[in-house]
Amino acid sequence: MPTLGTRKLILKVGATDFTDSVSNVRIIAGDKDTDFMSFLEASTGGAREYKLALTLKQDTGTASLWYYAWSQAGTDVAADVWPNGGGVTPSASTPKVSGTVTIVEPDGDFLGGEANKSNTAVFTTEVEWTYTAKPTLVIT
Repeated sequence: MPTLGTRKLILKVGATDFTDSVSNVRIIAGDKDTDFMSFLEASTGGAREYKLALTLKQDTGTASLWYYAWSQAGTDVAADVWPNGGGVTPSASTPKVSGTVTIVEPDGDFLGGEANKSNTAVFTTEVEWTYTAKPTLVIT
């Protein structure tokens, strides 16, 4: 599989390509916070949780990813991350990571930010959406 670059990533949420709305896309893994751990989970190192972490530009237009996060909180939706581009048919050179995430509002800044003298600077929001199960690497 090819080495991942920093400019080809594609993000699709539902059927919509939101690549132009994000500057940081990560799939992160960690221990699942739970009050109950089965013996099976304990024998494999404990329960795991996966999240789709995004930095997205604030855009109140109804077709934007920011608006999607604002209006769809609490819903589950398919999310595909194409780390090497492609965006149509996964392959060994353009795989995708696919799963279902639960849209949640961010902790912290959702709208607004600090002043900036740049004419092109935009406000951003950071979100973390939890996968309902471990996402799948799809190559064919």
